[in-house]
Amino acid sequence: RYLQDAFKVPLVIQLTDDEKFLWKNLTVNESKRLARENAKDIIACGFDVEKTFMFSDFNFVGGAFYENMVKVARCVTYNKVVGIFGFSQEDHIRKISFPPVQAVPSFPSSFPHLFSGMEQLRCLIPCAIDQDPYFRMTRDVAPRIGCQKPSLTESRFFPALQGESTKMSASDPNSAIYVTDSEEEIKKVNKYAFSGGQDSAELQRELGANLEVDVPVKYLNFFLEDDDDLEQIKKGYGDGNLLTGKVKNLLGDVLSELVKRHTRARAQVTGDG
Repeated sequence: RYLQDAFKVPLVIQLTDDEKFLWKNLTVNESKRLARENAKDIIACGFDVEKTFMFSDFNFVGGAFYENMVKVARCVTYNKVVGIFGFSQEDHIRKISFPPVQAVPSFPSSFPHLFSGMEQLRCLIPCAIDQDPYFRMTRDVAPRIGCQKPSLTESRFFPALQGESTKMSASDPNSAIYVTDSEEEIKKVNKYAFSGGQDSAELQRELGANLEVDVPVKYLNFFLEDDDDLEQIKKGYGDGNLLTGKVKNLLGDVLSELVKRHTRARAQVTGDG
């Protein structure tokens, strides 16, 4: 949203409901339902409705979009796609043919109703770093089909509450903070967020916290908007003037307010269309 606000540019958001179906043990209907829920969360973020187009693969793929998919697919050999994505002989053929679906939203010609006559418009893709292989492939193919290479800004993952060595998991509600969490549930940060603080208040005051491994500090880096406040917290915590409990409580307050704002905005989203 920052990029759209700053540069006043059109935004295209792809909901890969087909990917959910292909990679997870879900029905088509459940995959589509989850995509609609994702869409509500995205809308609640407050994008410019006049400059934003959001689509789901199950409902949109066809026409010029599909033509570009076929062009991309013809440029990527089986050996190359296996090398990029690590597919095995046990993977079904739709997984192997999925990468072009995610590649072609990079090209304005996939959306003639939005970008007619602007086929050489450049595309910037904000994405998580695990999506990088898709767009490295896309950048390699783009000039061969007469399109501009997309550019990327890659984001880091949030660590799980238990620390960098663990992963967030939908099966473990204590591994993450969810936008559906209640204020009481958000207090899980006090119990489960991995701390870089010392084992006792005395040691914390003497030695200070290790900010490199402290999960509350990592979350505050993302969510606390005031940079001066953030630096004061990090300095005080690192010097031992702030205790772990105080920092976790500060994070809980920030997350509670964020989730409340999101919940209010999401409640204004109506309909499934």
